[in-house]
Amino acid sequence: MGSFKLQFSQLGLQQKPQISTFTLTLRIRCGGLRNGPRKPMWRTRVLSSEAIQAVQSLKLAQKSPSKLEQVLTTKLGRLLKADLEDALAELQRQNELDLALKVFDFVRKETWYVPNLFLYNDMIRMVGKRRMIEMVEQFVVELQNEGLQPDARTYTELIGAYFKVEMVLKAMETYDQMKDSGYVPDKLTLTILIRNLEKAGEDALSEAIKKECAEYFDYPNKFLEEVERKHKYNYLYLTAENGEQYIPKMTEDPDNSFVNFISLAESVALAPTLDLGISVDVL
Repeated sequence: MGSFKLQFSQLGLQQKPQISTFTLTLRIRCGGLRNGPRKPMWRTRVLSSEAIQAVQSLKLAQKSPSKLEQVLTTKLGRLLKADLEDALAELQRQNELDLALKVFDFVRKETWYVPNLFLYNDMIRMVGKRRMIEMVEQFVVELQNEGLQPDARTYTELIGAYFKVEMVLKAMETYDQMKDSGYVPDKLTLTILIRNLEKAGEDALSEAIKKECAEYFDYPNKFLEEVERKHKYNYLYLTAENGEQYIPKMTEDPDNSFVNFISLAESVALAPTLDLGISVDVL
């Protein structure tokens, strides 16, 4: 466990700019819950100028069906495979759901396309967060129609999506399917199960999952202590010039803590004066 401090400066809009600063202490735990196989190398590539331009063109054209279709056939049609996949990943990162769906459909129609479970898992995660459970299930059907089978991450994303819409029974059925398929639940899967079962008031099921941890970890008690500790948040609060305070929303998604932190840090820049307190654990 290490820590470092981030310091931000905010220029006021007055005639004589005043500078207010604040310091965050961010605790980082190396590793993380998603400690399975690494994602493909293109996930960490720097976007090419062609991919960036394609994303920008799509966003500018999205309100006009005819212009959007033109961008899809011209800009995207000229992209290399890696750049097209990068553009899709960037749209997912920016939460541009409609555009991501369009590009995902475009990718699957390309002559070079071969069934890709990574792409499906990313789309399942994206629509699952939007509580679009019917589309989540449709993607599972489609990936199977393409000759793919759900892997550990697919099942984990499904479990999380079902909890989002309070379908506890379906989440537990999916967990059983995951184990029946030979996949061992990892820290992320078990964390999602424990937290959401407790949130749903399903204490008996939560306790049963906790007992199962002994089958998967050498030190189950240590893992459960971490789950409990990570579940407690200290929230960022902002104080506007009129004295009113507000707290930006911070989700409970254990796999998205750093993204939430960055979003909160960006929102801070909108406040002329600040009072800030935050302690964020990044899994």
